[in-house]
Amino acid sequence: MNKYLERLFNGIIKENPTFVLMLGMCPTLAVTTNAVNGLGMGLSTTVVLVFANIIISIFRKKIPDGVRIPAFIVIVASLVTIVEFLMKAYLQALSEALGVYIPLIVVNCLILGRAESFASKNGPVDSMFDGIGMGLGFTAGLTIIGAVRELLGAASIFGVSLGYTPISVFKAAPGAFIVLGVLVAIMNIIRKKMDEKGKPLAKPSGCLTGDCANCTSKCADEKK
Repeated sequence: MNKYLERLFNGIIKENPTFVLMLGMCPTLAVTTNAVNGLGMGLSTTVVLVFANIIISIFRKKIPDGVRIPAFIVIVASLVTIVEFLMKAYLQALSEALGVYIPLIVVNCLILGRAESFASKNGPVDSMFDGIGMGLGFTAGLTIIGAVRELLGAASIFGVSLGYTPISVFKAAPGAFIVLGVLVAIMNIIRKKMDEKGKPLAKPSGCLTGDCANCTSKCADEKK
């Protein structure tokens, strides 16, 4: 498989941030009350992730190890600020719906994790495709969760009413956990089927697990 397509496949299926790595659970559970919110949050995160990966990759050899993480945070925070201003200017309703979760993209484990585990060790093009793949996987996850919750909890899809009686629990927090659990189970079945067909799907390890306590040492060992 072409290495760029592999990065896309990796983010969407093999190591999907939402259904496999379980990263970014706060926005995943909080903003996915409908498909539009999930799509908007996912695309906002994707834009930040792609550009953060590119910038960090370009300057990876110039950033001293001692200030690596603070430098990553400054880069990500600058990009989030730009995205937030653009959304307030051109997508005001969506910006208000997502609220504080747009600024919180700065501390999303997905973005900092990819910066540390991939962008800081690979070239700009590879890092860009890694960001696109992971971003699309995150966007797909949030949109699917939002769509299911909207269908069941509001009897509508993308704001279009379907006219049947909704199940209100799916608009609340318990509904988010139920939908997430079912979708994670479905993703596990899909990955198992693909593995049985001769496409091995390696288990995530090191920094990809979200265990940031020893992230630097793990990534260093993996790089060796």
